[in-house]
Amino acid sequence: MSTVMGLTVSLLEELEPRPGQRVLDVGTGAGVTASVACRVCGDRGVVTMLDQARASLTPVLGNCALSLVQTSADVYGSLAPLPGEERWTPDLITCCRTHRWMSGPDVLATAHRIAAPQASPAIVGDGSLRTHDADWTRALRDLIQRHRSPGQCAEVLDDHPKPLRPFQEELADSAWSDVSEYRFPVTRSWTPKTVLGCPRTTSIAGAGLFAERHTAFGEEARTLLHELADDGSLLEEALFTVLLARRPAGAR
Repeated sequence: MSTVMGLTVSLLEELEPRPGQRVLDVGTGAGVTASVACRVCGDRGVVTMLDQARASLTPVLGNCALSLVQTSADVYGSLAPLPGEERWTPDLITCCRTHRWMSGPDVLATAHRIAAPQASPAIVGDGSLRTHDADWTRALRDLIQRHRSPGQCAEVLDDHPKPLRPFQEELADSAWSDVSEYRFPVTRSWTPKTVLGCPRTTSIAGAGLFAERHTAFGEEARTLLHELADDGSLLEEALFTVLLARRPAGAR
């Protein structure tokens, strides 16, 4: 099991999940949370994956063994129940770095409106390669900046959106003001090959960002990482912060 997968399992265990629970995963991306939720919730659970890019959801579907609702952000409204149907109410709402690109108060208000009474949202901080501060990650981000096509937006450090307010403040002003914070320190050893494979599955260094420069970027990145590796290893020491929120006792 990967380190990130293990962290996600630890997080879900804090919520005491039950078979048959309904999970809404906002900003599914590579699908780590959705895949773990599939295992935890069993064959009676439902995991709804919501992502701006429908194509990113397709690989995740093959890794899950229970009923899934596949949708992108622009068609999420179609999941509203028809007259006479039971309203779909998630028991757990998970959100990682996607929260940076959205209106936090609106997201939390929507979660309050649609979630089950006992539900919890979980906001995971961004302890990833795109924000990790080390010599080799800074050099890689600089290389990405130099090679990407004009007008393209890569999620590298200089472009990474900062929330207007800390997530804790947004939660405190919302219906989800009962907040617990968990910190997961992570040390991972990467190789040049695994580093290059990771960003290609995300928007940080996907082929579309580079157009005809993609091959040149890959060759330079491989050379750069081999030069910076210590005996073939690239060390990452990250900290994942997770905010688990609940409505105060007595509130819906």
